[in-house]
Amino acid sequence: MTAAEAMKANFEEKRRVEKINGVTVMLSAMPAVNHNRVVTNLVNIFSRYLRGKRCEAFFDGVQVHLDENNTFVPDAMIVCNKDIIKRDGIYGAPDLIVEVLSPSTGKNDRGPKKDVYERHGVREYWIADTKSKSVEVYLLRDGHFVLDNIYNVYEDWEWEQLSEEEKAAAKLPLKVSLYDDFFVDVREVFERV
Repeated sequence: MTAAEAMKANFEEKRRVEKINGVTVMLSAMPAVNHNRVVTNLVNIFSRYLRGKRCEAFFDGVQVHLDENNTFVPDAMIVCNKDIIKRDGIYGAPDLIVEVLSPSTGKNDRGPKKDVYERHGVREYWIADTKSKSVEVYLLRDGHFVLDNIYNVYEDWEWEQLSEEEKAAAKLPLKVSLYDDFFVDVREVFERV
């Protein structure tokens, strides 16, 4: 077996599946390097902050079972209700879900998955984009997701071009709604990306 054949077999063997509104969707088994970097950065950020707190972070590979027609594998999530954590996955709505956009999943992450997360009461939903180095933050308000903000990483030359008003408006520390003192530096989310 050649290296290419081995890689293809490994890829096909590890494909993951999600169910969105009753439709089975195949996920890539091998995310891109920058996708993995963002998830790894989130692992470090979330784990560091949540140590010793009641909420717990989970990462790529843990299934979320919202109902019989909707089962997802988010890139990262925070769960505060210990009763929904079971041996084989999360059975109920996490408090915060992060999806890192991939070319094959972006449409679902911004469309039907976002709608399902909203319908099931996920309190906060992040969409991280490795290309634009941005995080869209949606907060659940009266049963509907509302775009709270889009947090961007600015290159040094871009930052220098901003006016003082634009710099003041550019929000780099991302506030996590679950805790009063939980702030994430968006630059850390995209470190090495």
